[in-house]
Amino acid sequence: MVALPVAQVVSTETLLQALVRIVGFALLASGTAAAAAFTYRWYSADEIPEGVAVLTGATIVALWLNTQTALQRAIIGDTGLLEPRTAVYTVATFVVSAIAADAGRWVGDFVARDVFAVASPRTITEVTQLVRAAGRVVTVELPDEIGDIDGYDPVDESAKAELEGETFLFPRRLTREELRERFVARLERDHGIGHVDVDLAANGTIDYLAVGSRPAGIGPTLAPGTVAIALEADPAADASPGDAVRIWLRDGDATRRVAGGELRATAGDVATVALDADAASDLESGGDYRLVTLPGSHDAERDLVSVLRAADETVTTVSVEPNDLLAGMTVDSLPVLVLALERAVDDGDGSDESLALPAGNVRLAVGDVAYVLGRPDTLRRVTDRTVARTVDGSHGQTEDGDENAERNRTAPDERRTRDREAEH
Repeated sequence: MVALPVAQVVSTETLLQALVRIVGFALLASGTAAAAAFTYRWYSADEIPEGVAVLTGATIVALWLNTQTALQRAIIGDTGLLEPRTAVYTVATFVVSAIAADAGRWVGDFVARDVFAVASPRTITEVTQLVRAAGRVVTVELPDEIGDIDGYDPVDESAKAELEGETFLFPRRLTREELRERFVARLERDHGIGHVDVDLAANGTIDYLAVGSRPAGIGPTLAPGTVAIALEADPAADASPGDAVRIWLRDGDATRRVAGGELRATAGDVATVALDADAASDLESGGDYRLVTLPGSHDAERDLVSVLRAADETVTTVSVEPNDLLAGMTVDSLPVLVLALERAVDDGDGSDESLALPAGNVRLAVGDVAYVLGRPDTLRRVTDRTVARTVDGSHGQTEDGDENAERNRTAPDERRTRDREAEH
């Protein structure tokens, strides 16, 4: 029998103890991450981020090691924290614990998904039947076909397909307007819909539903014939979007003016400038540019476009045809803001007269083209010719005014039938 040296026996025993401790720390990190993943899935119905789970498991291990080290130093003094074998042991513990924590995250999330899938109701129909029996909710069923709002960018067809035929549940004790506001907010917040036009009854019945998207980015704010270009230049420290600038190119010792435009955004030494498309062709790639900020105010046209992008209102055109219900109505009687009128002038040359912000007593005539601003539901009532008329040619106010609007709101099929009868 060959006897092993005492030093070798001690080293082997120390190595085995270290491996056992590392495995223990790995199990501790894995269990902690699994519990965190399970709790996160229960609370948010979503998967916990990988970094959060790994950090949670590693934190428990770090706290354990720090506590153990502090106790050892308090009891027996110096423990040799700076020894190489101690450093290797600590690093190996954290590496293995991080890997085990990631595995525990996957296991915890997998178990949570199975548990909550079994515990939750199978279909929305079961939930609807339960809450309907208790009489505590209003069920809103979306139609099988959702339209597009005129004047707004269309919503992606895949997004509309996900909504068509869906069922939403709302508290029972809501007024018609509160129910409409919550329904619109649900579509905008949960499904990324920019604008919603809906006729919603108090019992949750939808007579009409159309949606539109809200344009994003710099493109929708550019005027026709202009482009936006990013330049490596030196914008002023306090330059802000809307400032008028001139673009200068340094060519050797000479400096020449290239173009003028409007500053849209800055990021360090990179500036985005909107300028004429023809002037943009004179810019050189990699040129040494300088920007000069000019005195002046913000562009009124751009301010208007920015306000319209952020608002629920949009602009559309309404043409007054022969036998139209709008013919003879005053501008003030419309539930929308009339920005301009294009009216044919009877001078023999077929020219048109443009009236910007016409007075309230101006009456619409056959052949007029009105540029109107309003919310989608209000614009639809005007374009569908559902504005109520009285004896003197005025109309009942919208739902923000008196009760005439509610009395004159009809179903879409009835409106179309009445319009066809009026035209014939």
